[in-house]
Amino acid sequence: MSKQVGYYNCFKTHQNYCFSSKPSYLLELILTNDWSEELEHELGRSNSTLNHETIIYILKKLEKDPQKTLNFFKWVSSRNGFKSSPTIYSVVLRNLGRKDSMKEFWVIIKRMSDEGYDFDKETYLSILAAFDKEKMKTDAVALTQYFNKMAQERSLDVTVKNVVDIVSGSDWDDGVKEKLGEMKLCLSRDSVLRILRDLCRYPLKALEFFRWVEEYQDCKHDTVTYNGIVRVLGQEESVKEFWSMVKEMKSFGYDIDIDTYIKLSRRLQKNHMIKDVVELYEMMMDSPYKPLLQECSTLLRKVANVDTPDLSLVYRVAKKYESAGHTLSKSVYDGIHRALTRVGKFDEADNILVTMRNAGYEPNNITFSQLVFGLCKAGRLEEACKTLDEMELQGCIPDIMTWTILIQGHLKAGEVDGALKCLTKMIGKNCFADAHLLEVLVSGLYSKNRLNSAYTLVVELVGEARLVPWQATYKYLIKMLLGERKLEEAFNILRLMKKHNFPPFTQPFGDYIAKNGTVEDARELLRMLSAKPSSAAYFNLLQSFLGEGRHSEAQDLFNTFPYHIRNDNNISSLFGSLKD
Repeated sequence: MSKQVGYYNCFKTHQNYCFSSKPSYLLELILTNDWSEELEHELGRSNSTLNHETIIYILKKLEKDPQKTLNFFKWVSSRNGFKSSPTIYSVVLRNLGRKDSMKEFWVIIKRMSDEGYDFDKETYLSILAAFDKEKMKTDAVALTQYFNKMAQERSLDVTVKNVVDIVSGSDWDDGVKEKLGEMKLCLSRDSVLRILRDLCRYPLKALEFFRWVEEYQDCKHDTVTYNGIVRVLGQEESVKEFWSMVKEMKSFGYDIDIDTYIKLSRRLQKNHMIKDVVELYEMMMDSPYKPLLQECSTLLRKVANVDTPDLSLVYRVAKKYESAGHTLSKSVYDGIHRALTRVGKFDEADNILVTMRNAGYEPNNITFSQLVFGLCKAGRLEEACKTLDEMELQGCIPDIMTWTILIQGHLKAGEVDGALKCLTKMIGKNCFADAHLLEVLVSGLYSKNRLNSAYTLVVELVGEARLVPWQATYKYLIKMLLGERKLEEAFNILRLMKKHNFPPFTQPFGDYIAKNGTVEDARELLRMLSAKPSSAAYFNLLQSFLGEGRHSEAQDLFNTFPYHIRNDNNISSLFGSLKD
């Protein structure tokens, strides 16, 4: 097959300006100075390498400063040889997506569109969430309209669609390559990125396409497309190919950019590929584009929050953080301590507390809660209870989180009476239950065949402590009560639910009453809905009775309906033969 030439101008690589040795130098200049012509002059005469990864790294560090984001982007855009990318635009838009920079936000949107770039769904959802948080409804609607329009236009890109269909439609072989060759492709770099993104569910096929591009289009991939392919390969089925590609791109002098790292790390964590997450973190900490300091403690929490944490991974994360010149923070110590207590290494956990104190950090509720969790998990409930007493002696008053962990530990161990004693003791110390603890108690009591206790507890806490349970807790308890044929109790919970202005949870009632209840039960349900239930409510209830084959009861129920309901068209068509 002949090679196709002309492919997106052979991926013109971002020019490396001869500017100091590390991206951190540029970043320091920008963060510590007001933007001015003098700063631009200093940036221009510095000796740092301003490549794609560096630009993204600096932009990510400026995420809380929209004005400097804009200034830096304008400055870097004016440099000879600069070529933007979807990732650069996505980071800029996320930084500008706030009330005080909306004019600039829409200017960048237009510029991006004029240059033929788009942004992915993840970027859209991130910006939309920021708009919703700041109650920017008009901009949220406009963004959604723009994104939908952009997605529609993208779907009309016949070239991208045909390539994706060909590659994903069958196993990669000479036939696929022949079909691609017959298309006489002349793809832009952005088109390649779109194709890779659309092939994310087929990572190994995406890799074959990536190789085909270089082999048959006679062009070399650059840092942008390498970052594009590693984003796709960072999945369980292609993790071997992922690490091979990372090694390859580094051999060409390219690095994973910080935005790609964040997305990869999130996906690997979501897929519970913790070892790969740690290796990726170590690699980035050795690069010029180091993650945020808090990434260490965040990662330690993720490593520790499994049933049996791998301590070797915990120590690797902490060691890499420390080797970068950082002193261990309270949150890092807590991360190590959490892992040790979860695997029952209590002596080592005590040693960490000593080291932490020597470093100037005192244990707090987070630290002690981790110890309580570990002791409960190990079945050492008495020691867990004593831990709360020791906390008070040290001047650290247990909060609701610590008590919740202790009570949940007792429930999981089957010690229901012990859990209720802890609850009584907690209330006696003027620490009152919240919605989370109530959810723990309800589900825990039910799992130990104590449904009546769960019901009584909810009624008492709502009535006496003015506690407002979660909607999910109400729904769960109603289902469990109906499952035990406790209709009157379920009705009482529904009344409490209405009192707290939650939408009435009627669906399980309709099904239960139609099967096991009476016409009067059905009428009571309708009365509880509202003063004037909708025709749909009557319709659904009547349909449930008919569905259970209870035609006589359905007739009696129908006869109690108001005149205008009995003459409703939908009900007439459902129950016409029984209509007055």
